[in-house]
Amino acid sequence: MRTRRVFLNRLDPIREPVDAVVVIDVLRSFSTAAYAFVAGAGTIYPVETIAAAFRLQRQLPDAVTTGAVGGGDPIPGFDFGNSPAELQHVHLAGRPLIQTTAAGVRGLTRFRHARALFAGSLVLARATASALLELQPAEVCFVITGEWVDRDGDEDVACADYIDALLQGEQPDPEHYAARVRESDFGRRFLADDNPHLPARDLHLCAQPDRFDFALAAAHVDGHLQLRRVRCALPGQSPAAGEVRHALRLRDTRGTPPTARTEGC
Repeated sequence: MRTRRVFLNRLDPIREPVDAVVVIDVLRSFSTAAYAFVAGAGTIYPVETIAAAFRLQRQLPDAVTTGAVGGGDPIPGFDFGNSPAELQHVHLAGRPLIQTTAAGVRGLTRFRHARALFAGSLVLARATASALLELQPAEVCFVITGEWVDRDGDEDVACADYIDALLQGEQPDPEHYAARVRESDFGRRFLADDNPHLPARDLHLCAQPDRFDFALAAAHVDGHLQLRRVRCALPGQSPAAGEVRHALRLRDTRGTPPTARTEGC
């Protein structure tokens, strides 16, 4: 299985990924999405623009909204910022969630035509590797979204390095990658305690490797990009007896989207 990396905010031409793509946003889009599912979100709709998010909310009046503009400030009129800490003790009770962010969500929509598309973060790293191993694509492309003119993006590169190592059959120390998240340019801003919208609690929640046992797969459903949880047995594990888990397949060359079947991985 080949792997490579592209950087969302670089202007250099890139060879368009056609197989499996993992769009990584550790701080904080796809960490927030993971915590939102744990809080009970039914479906997450990644929407690229604020205006489109409000339009979709009018179609889904029960939906809640979460997101931030570049730099991390919350979007006026949204229910939540792009913050896992805000969602930790919320009970969404199956409500849909609309997410708009300047990096992660933009990356998902940019690569929405990949044969398999995942939203990656450190809290989902091992589960994402497991889903990719189930798919066995010829190539996995990691999209680094956190690199900006004033940020090194190493929180996302670290996550890509960790998943890549797992795909190669290695068993590296997860704490090494968590430390890189905390020590990245953006990670240090959460520890500076000078921006109420970048709380240290968010950094703590985002820098927990493999906290959750599901991956986030993106697919177009009814004209909208949606995230859903998929579970596969983690490397070295077998599915628990009686537990139904999702398996995946790459969509075919005619563009049929990947589907889940209710079988063990």
